[in-house]
Amino acid sequence: MTYIPAEIRRLVISRSGECCEYCRISREDHVLPFEIDHITSQKHGGPSTAENLCLSCWDCNNAKGSDIAGADPVTKKATLLFHPRQQRWNDHFQLKEAVIVPLTPEGRVTLFVLQLNHPDRLIEREMLIALSRYPSERFPESSTSD
Repeated sequence: MTYIPAEIRRLVISRSGECCEYCRISREDHVLPFEIDHITSQKHGGPSTAENLCLSCWDCNNAKGSDIAGADPVTKKATLLFHPRQQRWNDHFQLKEAVIVPLTPEGRVTLFVLQLNHPDRLIEREMLIALSRYPSERFPESSTSD
């Protein structure tokens, strides 16, 4: 595990509204602890800086692993994943009730690689929607650089 200074950890958590920057679930609504994700993994030269870190739920981080790209399910072309520091969530995804709908190639690849609409995740979001807890009001609409 990489050491990330407490000050940077606090910044990452604060700017995310304590929500996963990929699926938008709130940290307080998830059973497993959230993790600080290297958007571009260290394996691919990504630094442990605020500009390359985001808050991720265990499900998204586990599915993403060290991936930075994938094959677009529509075009079959190699496409980078959504980058929370450089791109706005609303430009790449749309919520239709519990379903996350991709709007761009990056959105499609991220949805596929992170399994954002896995049946278990849909059930979880449906329950949270019924409780008026998803999407969290704290999720920042603009999820771009600091």
